[in-house]
Amino acid sequence: MFGSRLCDLLVRDGLDVTVAGRGLNRGGKFCTNHAKVRQNFVQNRQNTPELPYITLDRDGPLDGLAGFDVIVDAAGPFHAYGGDPYRIARGAIAAGAHYFDLCDNADFCQGISVLDGEAKAACVTVASGMSSVPAVSSAAVTALCDGQTPLMIETAILPGNKAERGRSVVESILSQTGKFYIEKQGGRDVDVRSWSAPRGYDLGLYTRQGWRIEVPDQRLFPDHFNCPTVTFRAGLELALMRYGLGILSFIRSKLGFEIPHWFVSAVMFGARALAPFGTDRGAMIVQVTLSQGTGFICKSWIMRAKNGDGPYTPAVAIRAACRDLAAQDPGAKPALSLIPLEKIEDCFADLDIEADTTQHEIIPIFRQVLGPDFDHLPDAVKTTHDAVTPRIFNGLARVTRGGGLQARIAALLFRFPQSADDVEVEVTKIPTQQGETWVRRFGANTFQSYLRPTPRGMTERFGPLTFQLDIQIQHGMLHFPVAKGRFWFIPIPRFMLPESIATEADIDGTFQFDVLLKSPTGATLVHYKGWLKQA
Repeated sequence: MFGSRLCDLLVRDGLDVTVAGRGLNRGGKFCTNHAKVRQNFVQNRQNTPELPYITLDRDGPLDGLAGFDVIVDAAGPFHAYGGDPYRIARGAIAAGAHYFDLCDNADFCQGISVLDGEAKAACVTVASGMSSVPAVSSAAVTALCDGQTPLMIETAILPGNKAERGRSVVESILSQTGKFYIEKQGGRDVDVRSWSAPRGYDLGLYTRQGWRIEVPDQRLFPDHFNCPTVTFRAGLELALMRYGLGILSFIRSKLGFEIPHWFVSAVMFGARALAPFGTDRGAMIVQVTLSQGTGFICKSWIMRAKNGDGPYTPAVAIRAACRDLAAQDPGAKPALSLIPLEKIEDCFADLDIEADTTQHEIIPIFRQVLGPDFDHLPDAVKTTHDAVTPRIFNGLARVTRGGGLQARIAALLFRFPQSADDVEVEVTKIPTQQGETWVRRFGANTFQSYLRPTPRGMTERFGPLTFQLDIQIQHGMLHFPVAKGRFWFIPIPRFMLPESIATEADIDGTFQFDVLLKSPTGATLVHYKGWLKQA
């Protein structure tokens, strides 16, 4: 899949390439179509004059690696070689060859540094993840940041439906689906379900949707770029395929079953059946959020591929490295910022791939609603809302729940906490494309809402219920009265609206909240008040 394209690119650059294949027939077919590729293959047979090859079993002796300047392992995500996962890399070091791989497995990529001493002693470069991630993505982040420390990094790879899919890639995606992994959000480790939380991306000429999935970036970028929030998404062009994976992810997260081989084969068959649909246009986008003066900007590097050239992208970092091996420092490490972005973009010259950089200002949602009045807020309140990246707040609260039927129904619907004098509170604010999601945890009870700025102020949605908030600043406090409401798309009559007496204040430099929710009849539904500090 990707190894063949790498061979193609290296041959174009005039390099002497030896192909390692799973069998003589498959390797021979490939080389027949690439006459300049020296026809050496991995197969336990005797050499024949018409088709020269060498014998190599990657699970056996690795003497066949001798005599090469560079060894590339293009086995994709599955770099697991028994008790010694780095035996191919060790074999390359022993042969005095540089080693690169296309691995996108986070554990393997992160652990390659264990070979650093051996690689330096042999004066060779050992780099894992010389693929779209993390090699190309980190190069883009480095260029976009231009010396600044990013507040947030987000990357997405969005292939066209007509792009080829190797079985190893399909199996890797399916094996992750429904499992949980760790992402940094606001400097904290957060459990994220693989293939969840879809988001749309504007790629200039078209839009695509991506879903969360784990790659080395989430593990490596927080320390490498000193960035508190790092996310990655991948997408499929056809809604049937991506939402099908979304359903599989949800079911598998509940039942925890393994993915059998027959299921992978069935998905491969289905993907081939759907291959005529969609397009051959793919894209990759890398976005960084940066501070700019008193505000924020988002800078994006967008790479768009046409006419089926998208699958060449994972090969360009190695192509760039092989063009200038002397520029690589000896040692073993993940492929983080090893290749400058301009050298990667130079590798697009003979491909139908283009890349450009854009930027736009990001305005926090409360600044959008309040305008110049936002700066009149007291410092503790203003600081809480003057951000465009995920952040987490902790504190204590006193909770009083109403005792009537209406209060019990509201508590059931919105998962309001039980009454308590001192309960631990955690509020996580997660920016989205059009607003913010607030996840509130009172002890063991969690409920969330979604806030979105509108021309008329701010809306807050709790499931099917959406309320229009008439946000005001009075007496140095921020007020959140409810002006309108609707159930789905049905307006709620004013006499049926709940009453919200909610304020945020700065008391002795500490952020304080006081929220009293009443039913239309005036009965208390829930009353919680307390303080928060950013974690």
